[in-house]
Amino acid sequence: DIRETAFVYAITAAGVSHAITQACSMGELLQCGCELTRSRAPPSPTAGPGTEGTAWEWGGCGDDVQFGYEKSQQFMDAKNKKGKNDIRALIDLHNNEAGRLAVRSYMRTECKCHGLSGSCTLRTCWRKMPHFREVGDRLLERFNGAFKVMGGNDGKTLIPVGDNIKPPDKQDLIYSADSPDFCSANRKTGSLGTRGRVCNSTAMDTSGCDLLCCGRGHRDETVVLEENCLCRFHWCCVVQCRKCSVRQELSLCI
Repeated sequence: DIRETAFVYAITAAGVSHAITQACSMGELLQCGCELTRSRAPPSPTAGPGTEGTAWEWGGCGDDVQFGYEKSQQFMDAKNKKGKNDIRALIDLHNNEAGRLAVRSYMRTECKCHGLSGSCTLRTCWRKMPHFREVGDRLLERFNGAFKVMGGNDGKTLIPVGDNIKPPDKQDLIYSADSPDFCSANRKTGSLGTRGRVCNSTAMDTSGCDLLCCGRGHRDETVVLEENCLCRFHWCCVVQCRKCSVRQELSLCI
């Protein structure tokens, strides 16, 4: 139950919630559709030129994120509900919830103006989910700041380990075991190691050779690859291409 596992559970739960909600808005599912906005308070006008005195109302097709949230909850949490007092189950349920909240808690309001000659006499607004790239970036931040926890004596609570500034909240990722060394191959942990991995010799992030090769260094290698080129469309309806040889310089971890 390591930090990487926490991220996998969270991003999967977020993906299920996001995909189902999107399918609802696009009319691909019979059980759901657009968000019901009758009971929702009208949107607050945003500051900007031409918005003074503008009438506001909900319309369009808002994303029914609550439906996607509930279906993700049913799908992802089902196997852990029976063992609620098990520490591993509690951690998995927490990380599932953190993933779903990374979608539900960051809904944004989009609006469209209506009126003659480009005026904005009426504004129709609806709620949209964040792009999934944003969800992934947000969960990556939580991954980098994940909290290590241990089980309480009652078997129902999780206690932070170490001197943390604050206890983890519902959107934080948590784990209970330290990650193994992913630099070397290890069948027991399932690590393939980074030997032979393609890296970027000029990058300073995790794709760079210094970090990815775990300090072992890298070698440069020239490879010849075949790829499609000079493609033409022939009526009707075939695309024919030639094969071209391309030389590519690669950096590989030692």
